[in-house]
Amino acid sequence: MTKKHFSEKEIKLLSNNPYAKSVSSKGITYSDEFKRILIAETENGKTPRQVFEDHGFDVELIGIVRVHKAAYRWRKAFKESGVFGLQDARTTNSGRPSEKELSLEEKNAKLEAQIHLLRAENELLKKPRHDGKGSEDKQVKVSAEQKFLLIHSVIEEYELKNMVGYLCELSQVSRSGYYKYFSVESKEIRNRREKKDLVLKDIILKAFHYKRRTKGARQIKMTLEKQFNITYNLKLIRRIMRKYNIVCPIRRANPYKKMLKATQEHSILPNLLNREFKQDIPGKVLLTDITYLYYGKNQKAYLSTILDGSTNEIVAYNVSDKLTLDLATDTLVKLKNNRKIEFAEGAFIHSDQGGHYTSPTFQKQVKQLGLKQSMSRRGNCWDNAPQESFFGHLKDEATIKTCSSLDELKKEIRSYMTYHNNFRYQWNLKKMTPVEYRNHLLQVA
Repeated sequence: MTKKHFSEKEIKLLSNNPYAKSVSSKGITYSDEFKRILIAETENGKTPRQVFEDHGFDVELIGIVRVHKAAYRWRKAFKESGVFGLQDARTTNSGRPSEKELSLEEKNAKLEAQIHLLRAENELLKKPRHDGKGSEDKQVKVSAEQKFLLIHSVIEEYELKNMVGYLCELSQVSRSGYYKYFSVESKEIRNRREKKDLVLKDIILKAFHYKRRTKGARQIKMTLEKQFNITYNLKLIRRIMRKYNIVCPIRRANPYKKMLKATQEHSILPNLLNREFKQDIPGKVLLTDITYLYYGKNQKAYLSTILDGSTNEIVAYNVSDKLTLDLATDTLVKLKNNRKIEFAEGAFIHSDQGGHYTSPTFQKQVKQLGLKQSMSRRGNCWDNAPQESFFGHLKDEATIKTCSSLDELKKEIRSYMTYHNNFRYQWNLKKMTPVEYRNHLLQVA
């Protein structure tokens, strides 16, 4: 039989022909009269195609293969049994035997099996999942493999005999697939794959814990390439992380808080940056901001940083337990003392409109460094996105909450800054660290 299926529109068109007894998406049942007409006219020299077309059938729609096969069957039946061979012996139903009437015990057994399976599925869906941001809003899908295991466990636990087909039908998986999954050959394949995955897991965990900083899939990929000379694709890394529940902390957005109220003498400056962060010139675009750090027993400290927008390198930072103006101005002093950084022509420092940066003291100190000053639009964190992104990664990857004192916190921040600048590979820096990328830009300049 041809694999061509009819659309609803085609079914309606074919059904209008008086010689079409019934039409479905898979085939046509012709009237006994049309079969006799075809036998008679083909004996007089007409082709099956001509007979179909003369009696209103669209052969292109039906398919010439279907036409020739129908003619062949009818001629063969006529030769063997005469006119009686052309009669449609089928009844109004599909010809399949009616389903066996189930006894009350069989109905109860099926209902009980269904309840056990639903309970098992509910228990599976209750398990916590770690599929990234927004996973709680996604519809949870149960794989065919999980369904096979559920069915098998239900059958084994409740001793349900002859229920494989029924449970497979309930779970919408094939019975043949179920038996194939538990075949000896399939088990051997899964065992070999499991041994291979365990080896991959150990290698990925080395990169995941490298420098005691947990990482996401892309960070793991770059660390494997740079530090271990191993190349895995992202899909493989993510599959292993998902399979063995290797979870990287997810950054959470923090509400924007005003730190200080600007007085009338404070001045707001125009946005010179306009989000052109990557200008491929080290020391040209400097981004600064302040964030809070919670540590110990509900203790709070503040971190001020200056980040090179072209390389993502932290060129100066300052940690304090007080949110005074000195927090920002001392960061400028540390920037001045950093001998590794040379300001490019037209260099400027960009910040938000916080009170530290609108302060005349801060602005005067910026001018003394020979820098221009730029500010984000009011309440628009995207105008300083790389700096905000850095704070998010730091809070995910640095061990801050367990620090018991300010000195211990400063030590941890110092360690993280070294890691970030020298060992944290970044996808958008051609898979280099910030220091490597800075040296690369200086070489190609």
